[in-house]
Amino acid sequence: MFDPVIAPSGTLLGLLQRGRGDGTLHALAAPRAEALAALNHCVLSDPRQDWQVENRSLYYARLYLDLHGGLDEIETHLFGAEDHLDTEESRTGLALAVLGHLASYGRDDALALLRRYAATGTNWAWALDELALRDDDSGLRTLAVPVLARFPATPEGDAELAAAVRDAFEPRPWRLWAEDQRDAVGARVRAAQEQGSFDRWQRQLRPTGPRPGWSVQAVFAWAEEGLERGSVLHVPAARCLTAVAGPDDRPLIVEAARRGPDGARCAALHYLAEARDPAVLDLIEAAAASDSRTVAEAAVAAFERMCGEAAVDRARGWVHRPDALGASAAGVLACRGDARDAKLVLGALREAVRAEGPDAPSLYALVDGTGRLGVACAAPVLRHVYRETASSQLRGRTARALAATDPSFPTGFAVECLWDCEETTREIAALHAETGDVRVAERLRRLAADPAEEDEVQTAVRSRIGPDLPAI
Repeated sequence: MFDPVIAPSGTLLGLLQRGRGDGTLHALAAPRAEALAALNHCVLSDPRQDWQVENRSLYYARLYLDLHGGLDEIETHLFGAEDHLDTEESRTGLALAVLGHLASYGRDDALALLRRYAATGTNWAWALDELALRDDDSGLRTLAVPVLARFPATPEGDAELAAAVRDAFEPRPWRLWAEDQRDAVGARVRAAQEQGSFDRWQRQLRPTGPRPGWSVQAVFAWAEEGLERGSVLHVPAARCLTAVAGPDDRPLIVEAARRGPDGARCAALHYLAEARDPAVLDLIEAAAASDSRTVAEAAVAAFERMCGEAAVDRARGWVHRPDALGASAAGVLACRGDARDAKLVLGALREAVRAEGPDAPSLYALVDGTGRLGVACAAPVLRHVYRETASSQLRGRTARALAATDPSFPTGFAVECLWDCEETTREIAALHAETGDVRVAERLRRLAADPAEEDEVQTAVRSRIGPDLPAI
C-alpha cells in the first residue's frame, strides 16, 4: 500500500482526511455534492498513516448519515475488477468498516452490501466480521454456503477452512454454521473447528525458542541466528538471559555488549539496561556510534526502556546530541524528567517540528512530555502540530497536552474535538469543552444518546451533563 497523499490542512479534503472535528463541521456547511465527493475520496482511498491504529470508520459513517449520502461509490469500489487484482485488506477495510457502522445505524443498504461482499468479495473475512456484530442469525445463515464454497472439499481446502475458522476475529457465524444440519455445512464446519483446536495443541507441544537449561552463550547464538534469518530477537533474548544468567556471567555479557557480534551485542545491551547495570550507559553511548545500524538502533531502544534516575541524569547530558541518541534522550526527559527539564523538552519539541515536520515519530513522547510537565509556552507549537499532523493519534495526544497548557483550549480546539475521529480525543473534549457554546450542549447530548459511542466518551459526557447545561 502506497503512503496516502494528504491535502493541505485548510481544505475540506485535508480536514476530512485527518479526521478532525472541523472536517465534519465544514462538510455540513459546504455544498452537499462537494462534501460527499471529499467524503467518498477519503473512504475509498484510506488516508490513515497506520490503518491498524487510527480510527476513521465511525467518523465517516456519521458524516454519511448527516449528509444523507448514498453508497454507490462504495459499491463500485468493492465490486470492481480491482478487488480481484489488489487483495490487500487495507484497500477495502475502511469501506467495509464504514458499512458496518451504517448498518448499526439502521441503513439496510449498507447491510445488503456487506452480505453481498461477504459472499463474493476478496476481503470477505472482514465483511463477515462486520456482519457478525450486526446481522441477525437468519442473515448469517444464508452466507454459509457461499462462504464454504470458497474452500474446495480437498485436503488443501479443508486445511484452509480450518485456518479460517481458527483465526476468525468474530466466531459467531462459524458457531451458527456448526449447528446446521446439512453435512456440507454443519459437519464440515465442526470438523474445521476440531482441526483448529488440534493445530493449536500441536503448536503448544512444539514450541520454538529457548529451552530450560540454556547457557548464556547459547542464548547469544540464538539471537545471532535470528538476526541472520531477519528476525529481531534482541528483547526475547534479553529475557532469556534474565532466566539463565548468574552473577558469574556478567563479564561475558559486558564483553558481548562491548564488542560481540551484532545479535549477541544487541541482546546483551537490552539485558544490561533492564538490569540497570552500572556499566550499561557507557556501553550504550559507545554502541550508538557503531557503524552497524542494527547495533546503533538497539542501543537507542535499550536506553529508551531504562528507568531510574541514572538514565534521566544521562539523558540531560545527551539531549543536545544531533543523533538518534539525542532524540531518545529528549524522549526520556519528556517521559520521566521533572520540572527542571521543561526547557529541554520544549527545545527538543521545537527542533523536531522544525527539522522533521508535524508528523515526526519523536513528537509523540515530546508532546506528552509538554503536557505532563505543564509547559505553558509550548502551546503555540502544540497548536501547529494539532492543525497540521496527518496522524489522528498524534493529534489526540496533542489535544491532551493543550488541555494542560493552553487556557484557550476549552473554548477553542476542545469544541471541534467533540466531532473528532478518535474516541480518546472526543473524551478529552467532553471533559474540557466550554458548555456555554450551544454547539457543545447539543453535541454532548447527541454523544450521550448515540449507541455507537464508546463507553469512556459517554461517561465523560454524562459527567458534564447537569442542570447547568444550557437547553438546546
